Amino acid sequence: MPGFLLEVGTEELPASFVSDALVQWRERIPQSLQANSLKGESVQVYGTPRRLAVLIKGLPSQQPDREEEIKGPPAQAAFKDGQPTAAAAGFAKKQGVELDALFVRPTDKGEFVFVQKRFPGRPVAEILTELVPQWIWGLEGKRLMRWGNGDARFSRPIRWLVALLDETVLPVELVNGSKTIQSDRISQGHRVLHPEPVTIAQATDYVTTLKSAYVTVDSEERANVIRKQVEAVVQNLGGYTVIYPDLLEEVTNLVEHPSAVVGKFEPEFLKLPTEVVTEVMVTHQRYFPVFKPGSFEQELLPNFITISNGDPHKSDIVAVGNERVIRARLADGRFFYEADLTKPIESFLPQLEKVTFQEELGSLRAKVDRVVKIAERITSQLKLEEDQSQRIQRAALLCKADLVTQMVYEFPELQGIMGEKYALASGEDAEVAKAIFQHYLPTGAGDILPETLTGQIVGFADRLDTLVSIFGLGLIPSGSSDPFALRRAGNAVVKITWFYNLPINLESLLEQIVTDFAAKYHKYQASLTAALQEFFLQRIRTLLQEEKQIDYDLVNAVLGENDPEYTERTLKDLLDVRDRALYLQQIRNDSTLDNIYETVNRSTRLAAQGDLDTKQLEPTAVVRQELFQKPSEAALYNALIESVPQTQAAQQTRNYQLLVAALTKIAPTVSNFFDGPDSVLVMDSDPEVRRNRLYLLGLVRNHARVLADFGAIVKNL
Repeated sequence: MPGFLLEVGTEELPASFVSDALVQWRERIPQSLQANSLKGESVQVYGTPRRLAVLIKGLPSQQPDREEEIKGPPAQAAFKDGQPTAAAAGFAKKQGVELDALFVRPTDKGEFVFVQKRFPGRPVAEILTELVPQWIWGLEGKRLMRWGNGDARFSRPIRWLVALLDETVLPVELVNGSKTIQSDRISQGHRVLHPEPVTIAQATDYVTTLKSAYVTVDSEERANVIRKQVEAVVQNLGGYTVIYPDLLEEVTNLVEHPSAVVGKFEPEFLKLPTEVVTEVMVTHQRYFPVFKPGSFEQELLPNFITISNGDPHKSDIVAVGNERVIRARLADGRFFYEADLTKPIESFLPQLEKVTFQEELGSLRAKVDRVVKIAERITSQLKLEEDQSQRIQRAALLCKADLVTQMVYEFPELQGIMGEKYALASGEDAEVAKAIFQHYLPTGAGDILPETLTGQIVGFADRLDTLVSIFGLGLIPSGSSDPFALRRAGNAVVKITWFYNLPINLESLLEQIVTDFAAKYHKYQASLTAALQEFFLQRIRTLLQEEKQIDYDLVNAVLGENDPEYTERTLKDLLDVRDRALYLQQIRNDSTLDNIYETVNRSTRLAAQGDLDTKQLEPTAVVRQELFQKPSEAALYNALIESVPQTQAAQQTRNYQLLVAALTKIAPTVSNFFDGPDSVLVMDSDPEVRRNRLYLLGLVRNHARVLADFGAIVKNL
């Protein structure tokens, strides 16, 4: 079965584009083949700085033949008195068939004329010739460029094209203005180690042929080579390193023939904070730092490892060049650090007035003032001690001060990190200093959470201010667009609350912050509050399902579906919604839920036809005993009275086992009420009796609602 090779040769591509392009091709090329009734045994994509390639093995020589039923005019128009009309003749002519090939078949819209046509499969070479330009020009990326005098857009200029079906060159053209790139079997080797053209005899020889020209086209293989080389080198240096995933991916896609090179710098630069040195190495220079073994905190050795794409025999020259660069970068860092330390961190606050947070929202200094106010509200809500409250206020005031320091201006990735160090150097309380760093945490999925209460609350205040402010301007995230990372901010608020069991009343906080914002910026308060509430409900829903592994219907049950009572309850007590969801999942897994599901769900469905307040739990307040006609009514009434203390205790302590125990105990009584020897007709013809019985069932529903809306739970999921 044929194998097909496509290689697009280019000028040096950005590493990020190589990564993105490979992801796109891995998904789109198999889909494209399938859409054309083609399927290869394997589809392997490759990428280096100078090329993108795909090797497809086991393709059929042509598409399978297919039959298709083509719909024509209505039968009434196609035939008259059993004879074909002009409409039928025209349809047959258009389809290239005789009139006797037409047949009538009923459809949802009446009888229509059809014809069954057979389409022979097209040769795979013909189809691939059409698909290849689509695969290439369809790649998406940032800052695509034009070159020459054409309108073609790609990450970098395309210089050659290889397209082989087995050993045969597939004729493909890429037209860009006056220039046309014709496919061939000629590729290019490593720019330095093999500058001569490379001839590929047949498609499946691609990987080995390029490897002989010092190009490892498989990015995973290059990454493994880099990892092994770095580990071997660092062992010789007597230290260890961290293989940062993002750094490894980037350097993998910057080289075609990786070679680890060791460099050194003056030990005096190690007086700088470790984070500064590693930031220069990792983010700016794409080096792997070398750490001392066995150090309690990560202490650096005056060495680095860079991955070269040049001649391994000239590593010494490569090392000297890189040493010169990092020496200059570290000298800059030392200058910025020492200059920043000449002033206390508080002295940077006035400069925040010159930095815009958002055009309509004013300066970073204005944001800091809002954060301080929100942090004060949170500390008041949590009833914290005065000394703790003061630390929080101080951290909130200083949390953005380092953004205008020279170091963070030059190395923005060090925000918060330098704030902590400058605060300590300025004599600030250690917890205040740590909170300046920790209020940014978590910075993404899988990141650590802030460990100090001060950092947690300042982070809350910062995120809530951003959320209310940006939502207030109508910049609500939609689809994949979320330029202000609002979803991440919302997730962080919920995750920190759950992890540290913070009794935060989010509903009250949002109401207070929105009130202030609406008054200052003349916005409609109710709609803004509703949008934020819906946003947080969605964040909670996502985290319960994806991180807590709660079944979707149980999440619906604890959050309620468009139920204001559950919305209010959820946002007032995030710990309660977490505990209810986890407990519901637990009793589903151990089958306890099965024991109460039928009776509670049946009661819930019928109770919807009554008018009992969903918060009412006391039978004595709403049920009239004199209307009872069967012993089962009195039995259910008495069982409900006995259940009230357990339900109330469950509400107060979040020990929902008490509630489920009460529901389990009452279940046989409810069953007897419905189907036992003393069963009743709930929908009695007497409106008072009917209402009384619906109240009994409404009370069963209400007790269950303390845990969840059982009407949203799917049986035997």
